[in-house]
Amino acid sequence: MHCVLGIESSCDETAAAMVMEDGSVRAHVLISQFDAHSAYGGVVPEIAAREHIRAISPVIQQCILQSGLTLHDITAVAATTGPGLIGGVMVGAVAAKALALSLDVPFLPVNHLAAHALVVRQAQQVSFPYLLLLVSGGHCQIVWVEHVGSYRVLGRTRDDALGEAFDKCAKLMGLGFPGGPALERAAERGNDQAYAFPRPMHGAAHADFSFSGLKTALRLQVEACVREHGALTPEHTADIAASFQRAACESVMDRLAQALNIAPHHPQHLVITGGVAANQRLRTALTEWSRAHHLTLAVADAKLCTDNGVMIAWAGIEQLRAGMGDDLCADIRARWPLE
Repeated sequence: MHCVLGIESSCDETAAAMVMEDGSVRAHVLISQFDAHSAYGGVVPEIAAREHIRAISPVIQQCILQSGLTLHDITAVAATTGPGLIGGVMVGAVAAKALALSLDVPFLPVNHLAAHALVVRQAQQVSFPYLLLLVSGGHCQIVWVEHVGSYRVLGRTRDDALGEAFDKCAKLMGLGFPGGPALERAAERGNDQAYAFPRPMHGAAHADFSFSGLKTALRLQVEACVREHGALTPEHTADIAASFQRAACESVMDRLAQALNIAPHHPQHLVITGGVAANQRLRTALTEWSRAHHLTLAVADAKLCTDNGVMIAWAGIEQLRAGMGDDLCADIRARWPLE
């Protein structure tokens, strides 16, 4: 049975996991860089790379220790080799290559987006092909997942990713960092019909997204409230957040409906992943939408929707099963389209 060590360092988390071929997770260690970036309201690439350098060795060592296994139990090492912040990607990938070389085991280069696409299969019976909604701070795509290594992007954002739009709007309203969860909390207290925000691309005969117009509408509403009342009150903040969240979710549903129209055939499963998949309003809306469209909704555990080492290790296992083996010379890429 394969035992794969997976290493993730594409953004602001340094993570490692030991995962068995049967899907069991023997250990998972993750160090967040939240404190290093919070003062800037976002991730600073140079700071992220330095933090990965500090953390990578302790994270790997702690992961192996927690697993109860030894280095010699590892049958392959997988690591994110793109896409992501190039400095961070290099730190994790180089460490993984060195370890694989020293242990004389395969090195498995993993596309970060493919890892998000596949991680749901680690603990759930989701068969190929399926429709994937990938929504995070850096990515917003609808993907037809044919099988391991075969992906067709049906729709993608033409401007901001959904998570990026959440974060920017939260920052504009002074809700703090990270913005997505803060905006969701504010929305819980608000009236989601208080403001009539647009649904960008609504009804368009393609599956692409756009959130820049929605973001602009929120900014204009905030400015109007400040002009009228002298400040953005907690009540206005809650109502604006709730109305924005509702508009964003309805935009996603509309784009998914178009994706079904252009998919090769009607899938059995809709899979959602990425950091925004943790948003409960979106999950509820997708559950209802999936039921109405005769799809089974599959969502990975919330801890595996954001960046983590388990998804990298599991992607490595999927690649081994598919006959995609050792590639110690794999390029490290800032950009790596899923297709």
